[in-house]
Amino acid sequence: MSEPYPRTVVVLAAGEGKRMKSALPKVLHPLLGRTLLGHVLNAAQPLSAERTMVVVGHGADQVRAHLAEAAPDAVPVLQAEQLGTGHAVRIALEAAPEASGTVVVLNGDVPLLRPETVAGLVAAHESERAAATVLAAEVPDPTGLGRIVRDADGRLEQIVEQRDATAAQLAVREINAGIYAFDAGRLRDVLGKLSTDNDQGEEYLTDVFRLLVSAGEPVGVHLAVDHAETLGCNDRVELAALRRLLRDRVNERWMRTGVSLLDPETTWIDVTVALDRDAVVDQNTQLRGGSVVGAGAVVGPDVTLIDTVVGPGATVLRSHAVGAEVGAGASVGPYAYLRPAARLAEKSKVGTFVEVKNSEVGPGAKVPHLSYVGDATIGARANIGAATIFVNYDGVNKHRTVVGEAAFVGCDTSLIAPVEVGAGAYVAAGSAISKDVPPGALGVTRAPQRNVEDWVTRRRSGTTSAAAAERALQGAPGVTSAASEGEAIHGAAESVGGAPRAGDTATE
Repeated sequence: MSEPYPRTVVVLAAGEGKRMKSALPKVLHPLLGRTLLGHVLNAAQPLSAERTMVVVGHGADQVRAHLAEAAPDAVPVLQAEQLGTGHAVRIALEAAPEASGTVVVLNGDVPLLRPETVAGLVAAHESERAAATVLAAEVPDPTGLGRIVRDADGRLEQIVEQRDATAAQLAVREINAGIYAFDAGRLRDVLGKLSTDNDQGEEYLTDVFRLLVSAGEPVGVHLAVDHAETLGCNDRVELAALRRLLRDRVNERWMRTGVSLLDPETTWIDVTVALDRDAVVDQNTQLRGGSVVGAGAVVGPDVTLIDTVVGPGATVLRSHAVGAEVGAGASVGPYAYLRPAARLAEKSKVGTFVEVKNSEVGPGAKVPHLSYVGDATIGARANIGAATIFVNYDGVNKHRTVVGEAAFVGCDTSLIAPVEVGAGAYVAAGSAISKDVPPGALGVTRAPQRNVEDWVTRRRSGTTSAAAAERALQGAPGVTSAASEGEAIHGAAESVGGAPRAGDTATE
């Protein structure tokens, strides 16, 4: 078995992309979890190249910073003046004089390119021992694209840019995808012979093929199975079209692996997301970054997850989560907001209009509605009543609150950190707790209630409220005097030190 060819990948990413009308370099525009450049680099990964060179120019510092984070092994090479694709490849090879074997050249704005297509191009090139091989595609509309021109025997004759093509050549629908494999030695020889005698005054890399053909060198054409893979991006309209195509590809792949997408056209899943079998994703849902959805979990409708893990059997409904963890069988939403480091244990609940940040909600614990939980640890099976606020910030520093196992916090309560509510303790509704509540104790800070008799009939005479009060006080049939009943209950509560009445502590 022959030794594999050494390989070098060169990605052309120096262009400005004027039609994007953006301060961001074209190759850095995002597309379902990666930049355009990131998608191209991913397509080249299976080649196991000895080196990857990225030619940078416009916005070079931004592209370098992106490479340092997303592809630290890639070597940026500066093309200070954009003098054409041939010039860019020549600069890259000058920066890697030791490169030999196969040189693979990719455009940095072809995000739908599949790794298997690149691998197929290189395999065909190396098996034929060709001097150069171009990836081609049959497209419905070739306008604006370079044409593959063949001779009478079907062999490649030349690649002609749109601006330099004749009328007959413009009718050709087989186009150059801008993706090539070259023999390194032959490529170096021909690059020095490129001319700028063309409409743009640039060194065209495509002229390498014409020169090789003229010299009698073997050149090849490898046809892509799906022309959509070769689509580039010149403006935001084309970027949106590519995004839709990639969305459909990603969604189809997940459905074929056993994931249910109830409305694929409104479901957007980044290429970096992972889903387990029997997960269900409902309409209007975005799964982004490194999010993971476990087996049997239900996400959506109207959910955005960013870098969030949802455990098996959990439910997330009409909510937004960033950097959070939702445990197995847990329930979130509707209208919840999970911020970074929100960690919900198995079978816990975070309900309607609840925000959680940098907090642990223990197994079976509940925060059903209308609450803010920040910098807190909530124990197993604890219940947090509606409108509870974990007061974590003193204007300078953040402080932590601990609520113990099976503790019961009443509605409309403020827990002023740092503070601890012990295991099994109760907090009366309407309290502001700034001192620790021991295990099994009742914490209460609300003032005694005072009723001002006949205030409505005296101060709001003539209103519907006054009329209702008068009927009640006169003992109208079917109406009970709320004032006298309330006094009796209030007195009973005061007699046991302010203990809350049934249903007065928390909601569920």
